[in-house]
Amino acid sequence: MEPSSPSAVLTYIVLSYAEAALTIRQHAALLSAEIRSTQTRTTESVDLLGSLGRTVAGPVIADRDQPPFPRSTRDGFACRVADLASPLFVVGQLRAGEAWTGPALESGQAIEIMTGAPVPAGADCVLMVEHATTDGPHIRTDRQLAGGENIVPAGSEAHSGAALIPAGTRIGPQHIAAAAACGYASLPVYTRPRVAILATGDELIAVDSAPLTHQIRNSNSYSIAAQVIAHGGQPVIFPIVRDDLAAIEDAIERALDPGPSASDLLILSGGVSMGKYDFVEQALVNLRAEFFFTGVRIQPGRPAVFGQLPTSSTQGHRYFFGLPGNPVSTLVTFALFAAPLLAALAGQPVSGIGPSFAEARLETDLKGKPGLTRFLPAYLEADAHHAYVHPIPWQGSGDQAAVARTNCFLVAPEEAADLPSESSVRILLI
Repeated sequence: MEPSSPSAVLTYIVLSYAEAALTIRQHAALLSAEIRSTQTRTTESVDLLGSLGRTVAGPVIADRDQPPFPRSTRDGFACRVADLASPLFVVGQLRAGEAWTGPALESGQAIEIMTGAPVPAGADCVLMVEHATTDGPHIRTDRQLAGGENIVPAGSEAHSGAALIPAGTRIGPQHIAAAAACGYASLPVYTRPRVAILATGDELIAVDSAPLTHQIRNSNSYSIAAQVIAHGGQPVIFPIVRDDLAAIEDAIERALDPGPSASDLLILSGGVSMGKYDFVEQALVNLRAEFFFTGVRIQPGRPAVFGQLPTSSTQGHRYFFGLPGNPVSTLVTFALFAAPLLAALAGQPVSGIGPSFAEARLETDLKGKPGLTRFLPAYLEADAHHAYVHPIPWQGSGDQAAVARTNCFLVAPEEAADLPSESSVRILLI
């Protein structure tokens, strides 16, 4: 990229949280459609367990009916509904993994059967063992069953040839089980999007260095990298960049090198506020960035920046995020904005991406602060009846000790007044 005149001026675009979230979703949809229509994301085959957390590039197809036979859901006796009023003669036993080799069940007969075993021909129900009374070779019951009770019919879960897992699904343990049941030892997955991570700040030092009083270790690069991994990406951590305009421009250009290891997304940490030595936005302007927002009315994370940079004519453009340097702000803004875009880059359909929210009851009163959507460190716990969220006292967006005790963030809406305890509130899951 050739920088433009350093006198280029940034136009500020400050959005509400709802507007910023919609902007992210729109660009995620564009990426998702592009990947599907032009196959811009390459694929690879990985072993089944290696697919965990990856996005599957093709559907997982059932290789036979599921279940492949009428399956008993209970330990008991396979028999006929019409015969239950009379004693039944038990003619054999059938365990899971066995097939009945005797003749078809006749009137007045029953076969002892275990959960998961195939129901023999001639039987139309399974009487649970706890509902049967044994009398020598006979059983009797006072129960009346319906036809098909305690039996899963063959093919009722899925028919042969059905897509059990659609392309674009992020593989979890449940998908591993389904794929294994269909005989998949490996799966085609989209390659992980590469995410370049640039932390800026004169105060930063490497994590394995001993800081002086005025220095802090570079934790943001590692928290961002952890979130990138958790959302299906491959992080590439670049060296710390000092608070110097030319140095930041050079680092951005190196991070977007269009070579064989080109990054798909750039995330910068720090340098996006209004301070005298916050040069990130000006560096992006000088590199001809297009900004979609330069701030969001949220707490923490108000200075968050989102846009795209031109690359070579063959590479088109690359999206970037400028996240605030305070650690809690970085964590929150990544979850809200970067994670959905990264999911789209990883091949997931836009219908299945976005921050994860849930509902819980507020454990204590919360003072409102209209004008900002607030994401406050909190701890979620549940009892037998309700999920309760407990706000965690904190000292602002640099308080890593507080955020280390969280498992969610309490969402206080932009228009919210004071919230009393027991209020139903949204929480951002992390």
